[in-house]
Amino acid sequence: MTKHGTARNRGLAAELKALRARAELTTRQAAKRVGMSIATLNRIENAIREITPEDVAALLAVYGVTGPERARILVLARNANISGWRETDEGPLPVHLRAQSGLESEAVRVIDVAMFAVPGLLQTADYTRSVLIAIKFPSTTHKAMVEQRAQRQAILSRPVPPNYLALIDESVFRRPTGSRELMAQQYRHLAAMAERPNIDIRIIPFGMHLGVQGSYQQLEFAKTGSIVHVELPQSSMFLDAEHETRAFRDTTNGLLEIAMSSADSVKYLCRLVSESALCETR
Repeated sequence: MTKHGTARNRGLAAELKALRARAELTTRQAAKRVGMSIATLNRIENAIREITPEDVAALLAVYGVTGPERARILVLARNANISGWRETDEGPLPVHLRAQSGLESEAVRVIDVAMFAVPGLLQTADYTRSVLIAIKFPSTTHKAMVEQRAQRQAILSRPVPPNYLALIDESVFRRPTGSRELMAQQYRHLAAMAERPNIDIRIIPFGMHLGVQGSYQQLEFAKTGSIVHVELPQSSMFLDAEHETRAFRDTTNGLLEIAMSSADSVKYLCRLVSESALCETR
């Protein structure tokens, strides 16, 4: 993998692009203020050019980024060429969320393999809150987490959305959180999302299979190699080495072989909605 193809470098590129947008600057305006060509800035933002700490420092100054946020991004820039990336969550919100959101926005295909909960990109706000309560996530951050998740979900509705595949283990639906009505709303949402042409939701029948090793997200890009995101307690890993991502691709392919078809998965979700409705009337 080329140096600029590392997960760190691509996460940094996506974050710089988001910071420029936050500063309400066009590529032309930002490039002029920094003293670089528009083509160079475009290559930086698309992770097809190595990003130097000097470039990053100049861009951060133009974007008005200071304090701890600036320090964190400069550390990322200094380590951008190192393959693999692990972030430890130290603040009120997990550090990896900004990078994950940026990478999702650049991906042409996103695959979520979910063994324990509905994937974040498909969660309703109420389901998200219920999960946060169940895992004892600090209550002061619930609102910010729900808002951040909604921002991530916007990629599925944009004019040119990525292809999205969700492989969800059946055990997720036998592990309810919140009220029956909350779960029924979540099931209805999943069924509705599955009708979109860019979204494929497949249920993995309950049992022993490759996926029981854990959940992960696979991100595929148009011009660079794939990245796998694995979320762990108190930390998160982004894997970019080909031999590592290949193992996850093999797992995904194996799960697709045993998963229900798209049509049968939607029928399964509709059945869950009906069962929830019946329970509510009893």
